[in-house]
Amino acid sequence: MAPESNITALHTQIQDGISEVIVGQEEAIEQLSIALLTGGHVLVEGLPGLAKTTLIHAISSSLGLDFNRVQFTPDLMPTDLLGIEVLGDQKDGSSLHFEKGPIFTQILHADEINRTPPKTQAALLQAMQEKRVSISGKDYTLPEPFFVFATQNPIENEGTYPLPEAQLDRFTFKITLSYPTAEEEARIATLPSTFREDRIKSLEVIPDWKAWSDELEGMPVTQTVIDAAVKLVRRSRPDDEQADQMIRENVRWGAGPRATQFLLRSAKARAALQGRPTPELEDLKKMAHPILRHRILPSFSAEAKHIDSDSIIDHLIENLSS
Repeated sequence: MAPESNITALHTQIQDGISEVIVGQEEAIEQLSIALLTGGHVLVEGLPGLAKTTLIHAISSSLGLDFNRVQFTPDLMPTDLLGIEVLGDQKDGSSLHFEKGPIFTQILHADEINRTPPKTQAALLQAMQEKRVSISGKDYTLPEPFFVFATQNPIENEGTYPLPEAQLDRFTFKITLSYPTAEEEARIATLPSTFREDRIKSLEVIPDWKAWSDELEGMPVTQTVIDAAVKLVRRSRPDDEQADQMIRENVRWGAGPRATQFLLRSAKARAALQGRPTPELEDLKKMAHPILRHRILPSFSAEAKHIDSDSIIDHLIENLSS
């Protein structure tokens, strides 16, 4: 088992490592740290210019992980992402060999993932779930660890292809980036205009992903926290007997059982980052928005009343003790 200090130091060292290129966004950085600990994939949503790409590249650089960025466009094909079998002379005499695509990396940045058609979006499904891809009947294992960090712009609809719910559910977190404060923006104004990898500090401790994963698996969780996670998710479903009137009127679809698993695992990771032996209710509440916001689908009447998934999650958290 990795020493506990290694996990508790991870978030601080990531923040210190990227502080020369990223200003603010502390909550997003914490959630990305938790995603790394839990092996989860992340969908990052934010307006142009909020450093989505820089943040992902900076974290991968600080961790020393291989990083590939793919710009998702309407003409991107699955083979452009996964790779393709090509003809050519090989030392072993074979005339057909597999050329690996950019997905064979440790952190894949799927930039503007909603700009490519569903056929190419779906090429990520097997990789995100099984950590491997199948080409012409052969399985190819992806590097360990493997993360998909996808980004999208929330304000553009023309020329985009919204991710289907089945694919959204593959993402552990949906993280939203907000505008910086006035003080943070003044600091941002003095930063170099281009990404400088030499400004990133590497982690002092070598990440032991397998040991850390095992440590989270073995972390004890009280029945109170388990019951709260189940209640939080089940109450998001309008046809559940525990759902109240607000949920029945404003939710089309609630979160599934995978959300409960992710809630508990991420609550454990947050506790571990802070050096605590077991998660608390506050950890569940902190993890509720990034885990549930893309799994709760507001109704048409809710959208007309400007009630979004975050507002619905606020309601669920406020009534968790009832």
